[in-house]
Parts: sequence; C-alpha cells; structure tokens
Amino acid sequence: MMNTPQSSSVAAPQMAVSPAGNFQAKSAQAQSAKGAGVNAAAADAKTAAGKGGVEESQDRFLKLLVTQMKNQDPLNPMDNAQVTSQMAQLSTVSGIDKLNSTLAALSSSMMATHSMQASSMIGHVVVVPGNRMELKGGKAAGALDLVQPADSVTVQIKDAAGNVVRSMKMGSQQSGIVPVQWDGMNDANVAVADGNYQFSATAQLGAAKSSVNALAYGLVSGVKQKPEGASLTVEQLGDVSLDSVKQIL
Repeated sequence: MMNTPQSSSVAAPQMAVSPAGNFQAKSAQAQSAKGAGVNAAAADAKTAAGKGGVEESQDRFLKLLVTQMKNQDPLNPMDNAQVTSQMAQLSTVSGIDKLNSTLAALSSSMMATHSMQASSMIGHVVVVPGNRMELKGGKAAGALDLVQPADSVTVQIKDAAGNVVRSMKMGSQQSGIVPVQWDGMNDANVAVADGNYQFSATAQLGAAKSSVNALAYGLVSGVKQKPEGASLTVEQLGDVSLDSVKQIL
C-alpha cells in the first residue's frame, strides 16, 4: 500500500487589514507629508524674506497655501472661511501698497511743480511774517496783518538794543494787510543811523485789544526743496515756506 506524499509547502496565513486601519495609515502619511511640506514652504518664505516687498509676501503666502492644501489632513481639512479671510487680507495689503505708491508718485510730482512755481519768484519782493525793518537812506518799510478792524493802531520801532526809537500812531484801520512806512526819524525828530530795526504793533477795537501780526519785506534769492515742500530763501529773513507768503510785489 503506497503512501501518498504530502506537500512540504505550507501556505502563509493571510492578515486582514480593516478599511479603518488603512484610512488611518493614509492619514498618518498625510500628516507626515504635511509637516514636510510646511517646513519646505517655511524655508522658502525665509529665503524670500530677504527680498522684502508685497510681491514677495504674496508669493510666500500662495506657496504656503498650496502646500497646505496638497498635504491637508483628510480628518481635519482646511477651513474655507479661514482661507478666504486670509486671501482677502492679502488683497487688502496689496491694494494699500499700490495706493501708497500712487500717492508717493503724486506727491513727488506736486513737489516738483511747486518748486518750478517757486523759482519764478526769485528776484521778487515778498511779504512774509517777521518783525525786521531795514532802514536805508532814510527809508524803511514793513506791514501789519490785522485779523479784524481796529479803531486805533500804534507801531513801535526799536533798535538792536531793544530801545524804542519811534512810536507812530496810525489811527483806525480796516482788517487785512496794512503797510507801514518809516522815514528814519526818532521821536525827537532826529534822523537815526541806517541799519536793521525791529517793530511791533498794538491795535485797539473798542475797549478790547485787537490781534495784529507784524510782516516784513524781503527779496527772494533762491528756492530750496525740503521734505515738507519747497521753501523760499529770503534775504535777511532766511528760509520761508510758500504758504506763509502774504503778498508778492
């Protein structure tokens, strides 16, 4: 009786993998890939940070967003509302940057225009705030800026030491710019030496004092461009801003 040979090979047992376990494995792989992708995007952002500017910020944001979307966790996907909010904020920043660039260009153009306009004033006499009065050849001039009408106006002229050399009563005056002329005589009707003098004024309206500001005449000799705008170089008075000029003669 012959014995039937038995096979020496034994089939390996098959291990069953549940769908839930397979999904969790994929999720873990996604988490690992997500971490690697975020690190790579962060490295790119660090490299681009040296460049600066809104365009680099946009590139960094988009690279990071695409990387996050590619490697997002299936169990915890990205919030659409949060992504939309971030993109809206980036768009706002970009719009503000473009607006600032436009305003900067407009400001630069306006400053250049003001400089050209100011250059046309070189060689002209202007009336600007100041209390200086130059006596030359027995003639000196200044002006007053009256905020409101005055019943009486009194002008006092002082020398370099602060001594009053002449007091002049100018009577009633209307509001606005009032010229002041001085013949170089002191209160004793004696001619004083030529030179620089200072003057001030008081105004009376009824029983109250009225506001009055001293104005000086000066020759424009040049124009300077400053961060805040163009200014005039006025002889003996220094730099004067354009908006402080009261009159051009």
